[in-house]
Amino acid sequence: MSLYNTHQLKIYNTLSGEKEVFQPITDGYVGMYVCGPTVYSNVHLGNVRTFMSFDMIFRYFKHLGYKVRYVRNITDAGHLENDADVGEDKITKKARLEAIEPMEIVQRYTVDFHNVLNTFNFLPPSIEPTATGHIIEQIELIQSIIDNGFAYVVNGSVYFDVHKYNTTNEYGILSKRKLEDLIHNTRALDGQSDKKNPQDFALWKKAEPTHIMRWPSPWSDGFPGWHLECTAMSTKYLGDFFDIHGGGMDLKFPHHECEIAQNQAAKGQAPVKYWMHANMLELNGARMSKSTGNYINPAELLSGDNDIMSKAYNPSVIRFFMMQASYRSVLDLTDPGLEASEKGFQRLMEALGLIDNLKTSTTSSFNITDWKQRCYNAMNDDFNTPILIATLFEAVKFINQVKDGSASITKEDVLILKETIEAFVFDILGLVNVSKASTGGDKLASAMELLIKLRKEARLNKDFALSDQIRDELAEVGIQLNDSREGTTFTTN
Repeated sequence: MSLYNTHQLKIYNTLSGEKEVFQPITDGYVGMYVCGPTVYSNVHLGNVRTFMSFDMIFRYFKHLGYKVRYVRNITDAGHLENDADVGEDKITKKARLEAIEPMEIVQRYTVDFHNVLNTFNFLPPSIEPTATGHIIEQIELIQSIIDNGFAYVVNGSVYFDVHKYNTTNEYGILSKRKLEDLIHNTRALDGQSDKKNPQDFALWKKAEPTHIMRWPSPWSDGFPGWHLECTAMSTKYLGDFFDIHGGGMDLKFPHHECEIAQNQAAKGQAPVKYWMHANMLELNGARMSKSTGNYINPAELLSGDNDIMSKAYNPSVIRFFMMQASYRSVLDLTDPGLEASEKGFQRLMEALGLIDNLKTSTTSSFNITDWKQRCYNAMNDDFNTPILIATLFEAVKFINQVKDGSASITKEDVLILKETIEAFVFDILGLVNVSKASTGGDKLASAMELLIKLRKEARLNKDFALSDQIRDELAEVGIQLNDSREGTTFTTN
């Protein structure tokens, strides 16, 4: 019997504003869509946190025995600089500034995105569709919305008629905003004369002569609106009504609000049963911002090459830090916080290393069955990883007590303890058991010491091809090199 049959999972549904018992549309199956990155720059650390939260959620569904189809898209066209449908496409702008093809920008930053997520031990999604790969589906969706009377064409562009939609539906149902308030707080913008109302949003934009990325449509040579792509891709792969739609809190309005409106207008029904939103990542108590200098990217955090943190941090330490807060809570990234997480992570790994050598007894002084259930209770309460980690550390304390002879455990409980703690630490939280022996002591460490030395010499001799080859081939066999100002260490997957 699958675990989901014996566990009642509750999820906070943004749509209702309450925790609800999770009941999938189809028994034993979960369809989950998460808005992916717009690939015009290196992935933001705040985005990494959002995707990490849904990676954990994906992992837990799989652990419970669900068959999961996890769809996470790549936005490679149509994302304008401003939600009011003005400005350039972000990818086109970057390509113009660098005088290269837009798809070169897409390729560069898609590769970066995947590399970063692999570094943090993400599972790949089931499907990773792109906006440019689904232009036909988006055109068909627009035509349905026009046919149903909720969109209009002006000068080759197509706009969603929010006011018309709101007469029979509720625009703002997800974000709890009222159209009347939006109208009151909206200023007229220059260049918006094509729209009937400022609140209307673009489904299709006619391309200016200088716009590089364009496709033919019944209305003009142009490109789809940003909100449209997710409606087209999510419903293509998960159906017109699916279980979970996730993303960052910043996408709740207008992006996800517009997705609901588009689906209602085209198909006559809401697209999603449970809406989930991950909260923001701050840096030293303030919003991350490149303009203010309060910013650090994943590579800088991992390498230690920055002026904000005192040293480099291992990917699993960073992941452990992020899992110590609820996915729905604002998380403040600080050096002291990371240092504390590093110590906690090491304690956890050390305890795991002790389990196999624990001396067993005829009785256990710790209720392993109750502890195991409390681990599940934490995750079943809207994926409460902070409570889960606190519960795991109860086991860490017990393991150390057994080692010191002040507690006892049976052989049977050792097996349950090991199986449970490894499932939650590695399979669900996605942590990796990091080798602390990075400088001699055993055969692997000695070999690595030599390879790190050879790589350093190659870099000093400006033989970057050899340096990269050593790093990449080690990565292929599950050994990650971590460069910092203090030197190079390694971790094993």
